[in-house]
Amino acid sequence: MSLEIERHRSRLSSLQRPADGASDSLVVGLVNNMPDSALEATEAQFAHLLSSAADGVGVRLRLAFLPEVPRAQAGFDHIGGSGYWPIEELLREPLDALIVTGMEPCKPLLSEEPYWAQMGQLLAWAESNTTSSIWSCLAAHAAVEHLDGIRRRRLEQKRCGVFAHTTLASEPLLAGVTAPLYIPHSRWNELPCDALRAAGYNIVSFSPATGADMFTKRKRSLFVFFQGHPEYEESTLLREYRRDVGRFLRGQQPHYPTLPHEYFPSQAIEMLNAFEKRALARTGTGTAADLLSEFPMTAVAATLHDLWGKNAAGIYRNWLAQLANARHTNSFPPPQQVPSSVL
Repeated sequence: MSLEIERHRSRLSSLQRPADGASDSLVVGLVNNMPDSALEATEAQFAHLLSSAADGVGVRLRLAFLPEVPRAQAGFDHIGGSGYWPIEELLREPLDALIVTGMEPCKPLLSEEPYWAQMGQLLAWAESNTTSSIWSCLAAHAAVEHLDGIRRRRLEQKRCGVFAHTTLASEPLLAGVTAPLYIPHSRWNELPCDALRAAGYNIVSFSPATGADMFTKRKRSLFVFFQGHPEYEESTLLREYRRDVGRFLRGQQPHYPTLPHEYFPSQAIEMLNAFEKRALARTGTGTAADLLSEFPMTAVAATLHDLWGKNAAGIYRNWLAQLANARHTNSFPPPQQVPSSVL
């Protein structure tokens, strides 16, 4: 079986009726809330991960968006040209599962963001209408605050890199997944473990450096939360690091970014440290921003090794198997009415 990205029919007139056997496929909605510059990369990351995980299971992936997330015209143009489903239309049709990505915050508190109320409605809909939903990074923070009033807290330094985690051996989502579980992280905030445990969350993977990596909560359906990014591609952290270097060179952030934890091999670190020395020597000269064109992107990318992709596919494979089993046994929640505030 395979993955099919099912474009919104009113957006792309060339979309035909589902192929034979498509009705047997799992239908997963991906609500992509990432910034404009990361929309396409995020689509590719989740599509690749789901495709790798779809072992004998057909998956129809529908891309969607929250209109309250601030975007420039380029972002709306990409959404319009890529067959994204308006959120109200996505939720009018049955879904087996939902994946909700994070977004770039604009306000000090998540509850002050323009999409806050919509996220709460989406969370309630997912509980009543899906077998399971996955909430990634900032979306996980928003979901937990909505569900249990637990607010994320700011870290002193950005938690960025690839971290090894211990795992809960009895967790079905980790069947066949080897430990330690390596997962990339890239965030400035965290949810405290003690508060999560007190509120009944099941912490599936953990490390002293990252705290709760993956955790779940069973309500009417299964909520799965990731503070890390198992969907990241091999070079995603490198691209983020280069972006932050560029922000420093343009004077948009005060400090040169630190290297992601346990991500770059020694050969890459040598190249990046040499570039940092050149960049710092030219800071304030008026030519620092031009130096970004000399960033050793290709040479560094060639040294990288994916430590997490196989296990990430295993987690998602187990998740899809749970969805398929619920479909087969008719144990998934029956569809409910879409809340008027979502429409």
